[in-house]
Amino acid sequence: MVKKKIGNLSAYLSELAVHGIQEKKGNDIVRLDLRNIFSSVSDYFVIASADSTTQVKAIADSVEHEIYKHVQTDPWRKEGFENADWIILDYIDIVVHIFRTEKRHFYGIEELWGDAESTSFQSA
Repeated sequence: MVKKKIGNLSAYLSELAVHGIQEKKGNDIVRLDLRNIFSSVSDYFVIASADSTTQVKAIADSVEHEIYKHVQTDPWRKEGFENADWIILDYIDIVVHIFRTEKRHFYGIEELWGDAESTSFQSA
């Protein structure tokens, strides 16, 4: 449970996203801190995997619910609900990537942003 606002808004949003992912048993949760390498993209990427398209959608819904519950904001943009292999929730300050496991390995997003500071989180 995320109990209080931490640091700045983008860090708080990323913690809420992680909690939403954990609520639906997302796998391999990673937060990439992009602030010191390419700040014009976003402050953080939050990345997670799921075993099925149903779970990918459930995780995305959970993240949206968690963030809306605490800060009353919806994603600026969201993509990928049609096939649910890779759903992106763009909150501008953070971008949440939820992959089906095979797609995450195929795209290798963590390797693309290899200079970013990475924090791993346990699945719930």
